[in-house]
Amino acid sequence: MDWLEEELKQALARTEPDPGFESRVRRRQVKTMPRWIGIAATLVVGIAAAEGYRWHQGQVAKEQVMMAMRIAGDRLNRVQTQLVRGTRQ
Repeated sequence: MDWLEEELKQALARTEPDPGFESRVRRRQVKTMPRWIGIAATLVVGIAAAEGYRWHQGQVAKEQVMMAMRIAGDRLNRVQTQLVRGTRQ
């Protein structure tokens, strides 16, 4: 083996962890983030998504109302035009 392979073998060799390693890791896991923060974040995202969907539904309803108004306006204009033509004759 050349020297590089030997160094890699030593560097990647399995070693036992230091005493107390497990307790230090467990302590860090407990301190990382309380559960309520995760729950609160989930609620915020859920509420924001619901509001976004509600806004989208409002936009769809608005477009439908505007289309209905255009159709009604066109029909009213036709009727009005026919009435004007009828009174001229």
